[in-house]
Amino acid sequence: MPRMIEVVIDSVRVSLTNQQRIVVLRELNAERYLPIWIGPYEAEAITISLQEVEVARPQTHDLLKNVIHALNARLVRVEIIALRDDVFYGNLVLEVNGQTLDVDSRPSDALALAVRFHVPVYVAQDVLDVAGIVPERDIAEQPQQQPLVPPPPEPVEELPEESEDRLSIFEDFLQNLNLDEDNPDKKEGDSDTDKDKPDPQK
Repeated sequence: MPRMIEVVIDSVRVSLTNQQRIVVLRELNAERYLPIWIGPYEAEAITISLQEVEVARPQTHDLLKNVIHALNARLVRVEIIALRDDVFYGNLVLEVNGQTLDVDSRPSDALALAVRFHVPVYVAQDVLDVAGIVPERDIAEQPQQQPLVPPPPEPVEELPEESEDRLSIFEDFLQNLNLDEDNPDKKEGDSDTDKDKPDPQK
């Protein structure tokens, strides 16, 4: 069992031109970040719950939450457990009738449920070691090395209602995002292996 590190959702960001989304996770009580490309619908589902926006009818993740409650199950936590072939793998940890069940999940869906259930999010240490970013170290102290992702051809901004003070720490990092490199014509969910992907240049 790999060592798990607790993280929080720092922000959800969007490209102004191709509308691709990134959810940025931050290590709890530390300045290490994990960016994950996600689909627009999952990004909206996460943002709606973070901003406590009420919807008239249950969305997909609301429906799954209701099903879990109806089955007298409990979501204990969500995890990002592996990074294989540039694909992140998530996991739902459920308690049902006194038993613990692990359910395979895309990280974006797991995060959308985590914010609805208000449960902690954990990332395997080896995933953070490989794909995590420390802005001051990775950008300021190593300017000659190839960045995690190439420079972008378009501006990137944070979705509305996000805290302004979070923009400063990512100002340099976001200037190095090139979302067009990540195949903008392909949408999350096009295949069984299309889980949430990190930058292909990593």
